[in-house]
Amino acid sequence: MSRTARIDRVTNETKVLIEIDLDGTGKGDLSTGVGFYDHMLNQLAKHGGFDLTVRCEGDLEIDSHHTMEDTAIALGEAFATALGDKRGIRRYGSATIPMDEVLVRAAVDLSGRPYVVHDEPLLTPYIGPVYATSMTRHIFEAFGHAAKVTLHVDVLRACRPGGHPDAHHVVEAQFKAFSRALREAVEIDPRNAGSLPSTKGVL
Repeated sequence: MSRTARIDRVTNETKVLIEIDLDGTGKGDLSTGVGFYDHMLNQLAKHGGFDLTVRCEGDLEIDSHHTMEDTAIALGEAFATALGDKRGIRRYGSATIPMDEVLVRAAVDLSGRPYVVHDEPLLTPYIGPVYATSMTRHIFEAFGHAAKVTLHVDVLRACRPGGHPDAHHVVEAQFKAFSRALREAVEIDPRNAGSLPSTKGVL
């Protein structure tokens, strides 16, 4: 069974292409014009075990908001399409990921019900020249609603005693935990025998 998808999303602000293979080998081919965002999407590919191609041409002369938002929406749509009818999947996934001084927990339910909870400390406004740290929450929200998943991401620890949060580490650990949780949730569970993991009979 092929679990792949291609999404083309075109607006007056962005032109986005997403290709994803949920059963890939972690290959990422990313180009959004926002270097740190590409770095985070590469975490999704590598640690999710997905083959992921992302191309976005956005109105970066305004700022990076539309580029990151529309890419996350298209990514969520591609993820939902690639999942298909969800038969045989584990459905739930969770991961607790350390990155030096930072500790992050992510939990996901491929429920068909979009709901996102995100908790992180106050960070410096930008990582690099154009990645606004306020966008991390918005990226998860845009993905979660487009993919119709329940997602919780919590930063459990963010700095050494007496220090301040390293925004790069805090955001990257979130994406790694998110990726590992998704990887577990989409896996085919041999005990499910192709059934839907829901007493309702629908996801």
